[in-house]
Amino acid sequence: MQTENINHKALNDTYKNAHIALQSISDLLPDVNDDDLKEELKTEYEGYENIMSELNAYMEENDIERKDINFFKKAMLWSSIKMKTLIDDSRNQIADMMINGTVMGINELTAMKNEGKNFDPKVTEFIQKLLTLEESYEKRLRKFL
Repeated sequence: MQTENINHKALNDTYKNAHIALQSISDLLPDVNDDDLKEELKTEYEGYENIMSELNAYMEENDIERKDINFFKKAMLWSSIKMKTLIDDSRNQIADMMINGTVMGINELTAMKNEGKNFDPKVTEFIQKLLTLEESYEKRLRKFL
């Protein structure tokens, strides 16, 4: 039972990580004026959406209850993004915000991976897949600074 709970929590945390990134991109896109950065964010959105879809399907197949990010966290995220872009909506500022968020996600996933010695292989696979995706996004976003 304990291992099952650890795996379920890790899957939910991985799902939330991707969902926060997806929500951030949705909140930012209306403020992006640079076409290249906008295209990059749309590509990243699709990547996060794909992994969330895979996670969701796996969780449904295995009767794992999905715990989404709560309304309060979504509202805080939205207001933080809107305040920062109100002050500065430059390409550099938006790229910096996305890089900071991506690095936070990378750190969370890395810690989870390092602590999760007893994860099921499929759980480890999802964590690694999102981690690899976010690491590639962080590198690609740097060209917009």
